[in-house]
Amino acid sequence: MRVSYGEIGPERPIVEPDLEPSWLDQGWLPLARRWVEDAVEVALPEPNAMVLGTVDADGHPCTRTVLCKGMDADGVLFFTNYESDKGRQLTATPYASVTFTWIPLARQITVRGPVERTSEKTTSDYWNGRPRGSQLGAWASRQSRPVDSRADLEAALVQAGERFGVDTDIPVPAHWGGFRIRPESVEFWQGRPNRMHNRIRTRLVDGGWTVERLQP
Repeated sequence: MRVSYGEIGPERPIVEPDLEPSWLDQGWLPLARRWVEDAVEVALPEPNAMVLGTVDADGHPCTRTVLCKGMDADGVLFFTNYESDKGRQLTATPYASVTFTWIPLARQITVRGPVERTSEKTTSDYWNGRPRGSQLGAWASRQSRPVDSRADLEAALVQAGERFGVDTDIPVPAHWGGFRIRPESVEFWQGRPNRMHNRIRTRLVDGGWTVERLQP
């Protein structure tokens, strides 16, 4: 049995104009921000979610979903435990690909480029705005490491709460911080009927950005 998901046909009329290279005349950032804002406006769940791709020590691809916590001219920002699988992989091979997918809008953005750790100030500024429970969770979890049971995990969270109490500021763990992906390639995808999708890619070449249309 053949099952087809997400096909775009007559029952899903296209109401926005076709994606054109001219939409990137001001660079990749304005359009990327607008597409994220559009996803927020129509109340899509986790509009800033992106699939992060890395490679492990054997050169095998690894993917997982993380949340984008910043997007500016310097790149795309997210935070994690540096000792997690993705943290160690990005430290060993500092290059990544992330894909934002908004299926109801038939849109997708893929960003690829080298990765660097953020400054302590950038990490601290973001950390201080996190909910207290999330801060405690970052201290309690040895991310990506095995754990015997859910009960052990919950106990670690309780212990972290007891360690810091209820009134003290919780410091940033030494093993926790941000990564920034500095784009070398940004591709915008717009779904169209008959799999004749629009794909526009901009790439950094010899210090300047080129824009090209790709076949679907």
